[in-house]
Amino acid sequence: MSSETVLGLGGTVDYEIDWDSAVLEHLAVEYGVTVSELTTRHPIASERDLVVSVLAFLQTGSGGERFVASSGIVETFAARFTSRVTLGGTGVRAALAMEVLGVTSTLHLVSIDDHVRRLLPPGSGYISSAADDSTDPHLIIQFPVGARVRVGGAVLAASHANRLIYSNDPPNQTLYLSAELPAALRQATLFLVSGFNSMQDAAALDERLGELRAAMACLPDGATVFYEDSGFHRPEFTARVLAALLDTIDVYSMNEDELENHLGRTVDLLDPSAVHAALVDIGTLIPARHLVVHTKYWSVVMGGDAGSASDTAPASDAASGAASDAAGYREALRGGILMASTRYRFGDGFTLADYEGMAGERQNPAGVAVAAALRELLPGAVCIPGFQLDDPSPTTIGLGDSFVGGFIAALRRGRAV
Repeated sequence: MSSETVLGLGGTVDYEIDWDSAVLEHLAVEYGVTVSELTTRHPIASERDLVVSVLAFLQTGSGGERFVASSGIVETFAARFTSRVTLGGTGVRAALAMEVLGVTSTLHLVSIDDHVRRLLPPGSGYISSAADDSTDPHLIIQFPVGARVRVGGAVLAASHANRLIYSNDPPNQTLYLSAELPAALRQATLFLVSGFNSMQDAAALDERLGELRAAMACLPDGATVFYEDSGFHRPEFTARVLAALLDTIDVYSMNEDELENHLGRTVDLLDPSAVHAALVDIGTLIPARHLVVHTKYWSVVMGGDAGSASDTAPASDAASGAASDAAGYREALRGGILMASTRYRFGDGFTLADYEGMAGERQNPAGVAVAAALRELLPGAVCIPGFQLDDPSPTTIGLGDSFVGGFIAALRRGRAV
């Protein structure tokens, strides 16, 4: 099946567990975990390491993605909880979100099994590099705001609802490309690139990047390439991907966790000065044509000149050009926020009516304040506040992927460039 939209590069089978503080408390006691050893950076070679990692993320209220030494660790941990099987991967979740709006796509997959065949969006097609069926599940954990786990004499409480991903997935680690990809790209007006974050071998990564560039040469003139960042299992690989692909990317997108990972510091998302500094710094670090940062409070798109207007031309001319460049994606940005917010509130089963109704929700006052400040601090950027969503049991899994789907669907439906 050919489509104007090709979404790559890999999909996953996910085990989504229901949060249960009692299970985590029991495991902390069983393994003798102490608060002093909690870290999100230690390698995960056992179930005990996994427990330490989950509790460390809970302590900070942050989300993330980490590599585990074997799928067996995922299987053992997931079996302790109530869970369900879903599909993941940025491209797949984006496709599921887009199909609610009647926008279909062609997916590029690197693994396939009966779960995938059963759960893929029915209106979209796929190509795959997999020679045989295989299942290497990703563990997906979401914790609600205020989730509490006692560890020794301390009580850890989540300051924010968030999600965690743990995996050992050989097909996504090698990320072989389908021989059908060049032909699919010849028909595409939009190509989503994601998934390099799971790769483990530098030589294989370089080889795959070269193959992808060759395939992308088949894209028609004027096609849009959208790159969604993610938590690299080997952070040092980020630079290799940027060096190989940045000149081919039209829109480079990331969430707040990835922003902080790139900058190597935490960012107060409600402090306009801190946000401004972070956006200027990320624009210098990743000088993309258009840079998108999507967060729970606000989302922003910057044109290529947005972070350095004063260095390239008189301020008024440069800012005007950058603002015009970024403004072309304003409605796509709004579409991404709507889609992610709808999934946050309604989960997997949201409808077109849910999506359309979300547009009438009240904007987050704190996000409104940041957006207003950025109009003065960073005039070459377009910043849109998120919604005031206080749902007691939100869905935190796949929000970034849904943002991507909403952004791309808005482009496809003629709302933007």
